[in-house]
Amino acid sequence: MSTISQNQILLTDIIAPSFYSVHWDIAEGKHTYYDLYGGRGSTKSSFISVEIVFGMMQDPMANAVVFRKYGVTLRESVYEQIEWAIDALGVSDLWDAKVSPLQFIYKPTGQKIIFRGLDKAKKTKSIKVSHGYFKYLWFEELDEFAGMEEIRTVQQSVLRGGKKFIVFKSFNPPISRSNWANIYVTEPRESSLRHKSDYTTVPKEWLGNQFIEDAEHLKATNERAYQHEYLGEPVGLGTNIFEMLEVRDISDDEIKKYQSIYQGQDWGWFPDPKAFIRVAYIPNEEKVVLLDELGGCKIRTKEMAKQIKDKEYDDVITYCGLDDDEFIIDFRDTGVPAREAIAGPGSRRYTFEWLQCRTLVIDPRRTPRAYKEIIEYEHELDGNGEVIADYPDGNDHFIDALRYATSPLSMRRGNIS
Repeated sequence: MSTISQNQILLTDIIAPSFYSVHWDIAEGKHTYYDLYGGRGSTKSSFISVEIVFGMMQDPMANAVVFRKYGVTLRESVYEQIEWAIDALGVSDLWDAKVSPLQFIYKPTGQKIIFRGLDKAKKTKSIKVSHGYFKYLWFEELDEFAGMEEIRTVQQSVLRGGKKFIVFKSFNPPISRSNWANIYVTEPRESSLRHKSDYTTVPKEWLGNQFIEDAEHLKATNERAYQHEYLGEPVGLGTNIFEMLEVRDISDDEIKKYQSIYQGQDWGWFPDPKAFIRVAYIPNEEKVVLLDELGGCKIRTKEMAKQIKDKEYDDVITYCGLDDDEFIIDFRDTGVPAREAIAGPGSRRYTFEWLQCRTLVIDPRRTPRAYKEIIEYEHELDGNGEVIADYPDGNDHFIDALRYATSPLSMRRGNIS
């Protein structure tokens, strides 16, 4: 691990072990975007502040800009965090701290770390430095921002004039999985490194006995709150319909091993799409693995069937939405084996409850539309803020296809209570 030679400060003394691999990834220039999220006491903000100060002192052309959504929060959060990093690195004598405006200036070269509230993203067009370029961007408390469109507006304005950029985004995951920041860090992107951390990987002496005691007390008295606050898990507000999710890469070799394959088709035209899904069921693990999806708006039934045949997915029966016999006949005419999904009294509730009791394994790259529907699908609340024990109808087309696909399992005698 690197050192600041002036005072021989070891970075291992101020960076938690869980971030060593991230440090080397940055040093080797492997990524542009570093999305760091996790629970309280994970030291992710400390790590980012050290990387910015240390990195700028190695690159005389590098400047940094640090963003919070609201300018009034800068002084007592990211400004103090950068000040801590400068002190921890033992280089306070090399930096000037200014408060009007908020900035730090590296004395030997005039490089700057500046701070901005992002009340209006378009204001970033006026951010400039007289020497070098903005190599480092840091968006702290990412979930406070309006969404990725706002973040992109800033990046497009600031990431100019340099060969290498490093963009940090940090936050404690909001409780709801459907929050845009939680969704963002699960979407694959080759130029991004995602890193989740929590206090259990930090040396205890850094946190202190009181922090540890408070965490353990909450763990013993309110496990759900502990998982959210200290482990950084988006545990939901009790409104998420699908809780048992395993979001990960699914390889081609893995798919080849599955034998219990099921398919479902939900009908639509516009604005509702036609939605086809192919899944595998692992009975001994009670997992449903989402393998592929097809469909879209304004697709004719015969074109939908062609998409299925082109993928050679005419190898198993496709279970389809009810009351559309003519569509099923169109499928059969093109050589796609199809039939109505297995239904009966209460089948909507039964099929939902069966899926809720199984782990859904999802690779967002393979089934992005199904993934989005599933993580955003929540129970509605009544006027008193109480959860309505029903399944909302709307924005659930790939979910319906999934219910139809697994209806031979969920509606099997013995599964219905």
